[in-house]
Amino acid sequence: MIETSQLTKHYGNLTAVDHISFKAQPGQVLGFLGPNGAGKSTTMKMIAGFLAPSSGSARVCGFDVETQPLEAKRVLGYLPEGAPSYGEMTPRVFLEFVADLRGLTGDLRRRRLDDVIGRLHLDKVLSQPIDTLSKGFKRRVGLAQAILHDPPALILDEPTDGLDPNQKHEVRALINAMARDKIIVISTHILEEVHAVCNRAVIIAAGKLLADATPAELEARSRYHGAVSLTAANAEQARAALAAVADIESIEIDPQDQRLTAFPRAGKAIFAAVSEVVKAQGIAVSELQLEAGRLDEVFRTITQPHVKEARA
Repeated sequence: MIETSQLTKHYGNLTAVDHISFKAQPGQVLGFLGPNGAGKSTTMKMIAGFLAPSSGSARVCGFDVETQPLEAKRVLGYLPEGAPSYGEMTPRVFLEFVADLRGLTGDLRRRRLDDVIGRLHLDKVLSQPIDTLSKGFKRRVGLAQAILHDPPALILDEPTDGLDPNQKHEVRALINAMARDKIIVISTHILEEVHAVCNRAVIIAAGKLLADATPAELEARSRYHGAVSLTAANAEQARAALAAVADIESIEIDPQDQRLTAFPRAGKAIFAAVSEVVKAQGIAVSELQLEAGRLDEVFRTITQPHVKEARA
């Protein structure tokens, strides 16, 4: 597993990471979420052995990153923030260089190079200097070097940063495929990434761990969990009709798109009642949806007080 225990990093009087502890198991894709400046990349760098913690510890597949650094790095693939590389090298030369560092030889070396080049669709740019590549291709080259030695554990810092929607889909599919037998930690501030690839999420802000749950458990904290949203031809008519439903606590209308949201009283389910009223009153509705909860709202609720406190 990947495991941190009270991991802490100080820069003078600034505490960038504050006693963070978590575990990631094989088969898990752990989303490491937080606003910019939350301490995500600093935590990733400490797990990867690029930064020494001020206190606490990190272990990768049982190896302590401080006392057993070589063993820990052998079993870890790391995509740093920004995917740094040697710009004057071509992707082929760079990946050959990484293969040398990883000690890959013979048939295994050829198979691994062919595999990552094919998976990341790098064939067409193998002979171009990396400096001339688009941001998306640079990101792909960075991901290729991270998985070249087929490690059991991966730390991916913003893996889809700079990719277009098609490229994001491809990388997310690759992550999902690798997740079957690997431990994967993804640092991101993009909430859609959580739904796309993660089966667990940790949220941090101002260096503190604030939540550790599945995406569904986080959504259940949302005020929208169990609410019913609908788009009606006449929003005010729909509001008046739904006001008579006893288990509805409040009703809001979005001023931009006139989408109406009905919020249930605590512990009540209102979807069936809303559907019945809409049908009985003959209200023209183009969309009717039961809300699972909104992760962006939960994220803001959890992180904003700590971000404001850190700024103060």
